[in-house]
Amino acid sequence: MGFGPVDIVIIDFPGNKFNGKVAPAILELVESGTIRLIDLLFISKDADGVVSVLAIEDLDPNEGPAFMALGVAFPGTLDSEDADELSDDLAPNSSALMVAFENTWAAKFTDAISASNARVLDQIRIPAEVVTNFLAAR
Repeated sequence: MGFGPVDIVIIDFPGNKFNGKVAPAILELVESGTIRLIDLLFISKDADGVVSVLAIEDLDPNEGPAFMALGVAFPGTLDSEDADELSDDLAPNSSALMVAFENTWAAKFTDAISASNARVLDQIRIPAEVVTNFLAAR
């Protein structure tokens, strides 16, 4: 079986405070086989605009253990180059979590496309917030 498509989601945490509530949701998706966690990257930008990549061990002791429970399939896939690319979009005194994951639920679908000698022309992801706002406005 081939790979499913890979998404990278960037989550902003204002005030330079990671929230461990995200980790259990990721773990549930991994355990159900919905996704495979490729890598995580923790990025912090201080008040002076200096960007740092953080190890899980560098996180707040109350939040770090939740992320330590997440096993990544390909550690190091996300790196300082990814942090540099994100740095302009990250506000001072905030943090971001970059999550790369394979949509394993779609692997059979992508295998079927390949076996049909077909190809995906494009793939569009509409953020949940946009969908929610659209439906609320109806």
